[in-house]
Amino acid sequence: MQKQYTQRFEQRPRLNHQIKAPEVRVIGPEGENLGVLDIQTALRAAEDRGLDLVEINATVKPPLAKIVDYNKYLYMKEKRERESKAKQSKGHAGEMKEIQVGYKTDTHDLGIKAKQADKFLAKGYRIKIVLRLRGREKTMVNIGKQKLEGFTKLISLIYTVETPIKAFPGGVSILIKPGK
Repeated sequence: MQKQYTQRFEQRPRLNHQIKAPEVRVIGPEGENLGVLDIQTALRAAEDRGLDLVEINATVKPPLAKIVDYNKYLYMKEKRERESKAKQSKGHAGEMKEIQVGYKTDTHDLGIKAKQADKFLAKGYRIKIVLRLRGREKTMVNIGKQKLEGFTKLISLIYTVETPIKAFPGGVSILIKPGK
C-alpha cells in the first residue's frame, strides 16, 4: 500500500484585488487608523503610496486591512513567529524526562542517575522519577517512598517539587522541575 502525501496548505493573507469584501477598515503604514473605506478607495490609497493592501483579519466586520509592503510584512511575521518559538522552546519548559529507579538499585547507580537528573534540570526539563516495585516489593511502599526521598537528596541542583511522592499500582513517583 502506498503512502499518500498531503500537500501542506499554507494560508497567506489576501492581497490587493484578492480581498473580496466591499469595504474594509484600513490602517496606514505608520499604524494610523484611516477608517472604514470602500475597497476601491483603499486600493487607490495603497497604490498612491506604492505599497500593498494586505488583509490582516478577515473574520471581523468589516475586515481589517493594512497598507504595507507585502514582503516586509511577511518577513516581520516570520520573525515574530521565530522569536515566539525560541521563547517557547527555551529551557524545554514543557518537556518531561523520566528516570526509573528500582527497589534494589545500588547507591553508586543512584549517584549516576542523580547526575543525569542534574543534567536534565540544567537544561530545563521537568523530571518524573519513578521507583518501580515488582512482586513482593509492592507491599513495601513506605520503604520505596524513603528510597525515593533519599534519591532526591542526591540531586545537587536546586529544584522544586511539582507533584509530591505518591504511590501508584506499579510503585511510587515524584515530579520535579528546575527551581529558581
